[in-house]
Amino acid sequence: MPSSVRRSWLTAGKLSGNPAVVAALTRGIDACRLGNWNEGLGHLGWIAERESTTGLPGLFYSYLGYGIALQQHRVDEGLKLCQHAIKLEFYEVENYINLARTCLLAQDRKGAVQAVRSGLKVDRAHEGLLALYKELGMRGRPVLPFLSRSNLLNQILGRIRHAFRGAPAPPQAK
Repeated sequence: MPSSVRRSWLTAGKLSGNPAVVAALTRGIDACRLGNWNEGLGHLGWIAERESTTGLPGLFYSYLGYGIALQQHRVDEGLKLCQHAIKLEFYEVENYINLARTCLLAQDRKGAVQAVRSGLKVDRAHEGLLALYKELGMRGRPVLPFLSRSNLLNQILGRIRHAFRGAPAPPQAK
């Protein structure tokens, strides 16, 4: 999504009165989306140092959190920022992607899976979430859900199902 910023949060609150913050936020998020984390974190860090962080959009916290976890290896702080971003903007799918990736950096695969599933509840057709879903290799439900995965019958039936259908498909948009 080029030109990262949504006009709703650019013109809302304290951001509308400070064009330097809006410009830094736009450049920072765009740079992070393109993979230029050093440049993006420079812009986002400038905002964090200069401004009171109230009124900033969730994407700010999300990209700052994932960026510091990725670049500066401050994973716990990154997780807190990503979780805060979702509290602010639960409807923003990119927040879930950044939380899932930060969970993976924290070696919390279960948390990453949960973040992806939560994001898919918001937008079932989001390409980034579906790609991350596939990358994580999430398992489908057991053939007989009332038995454990380790049950021999479930394992045999699962192999047969896999032979006929292939791997379980990610959730599709309705």
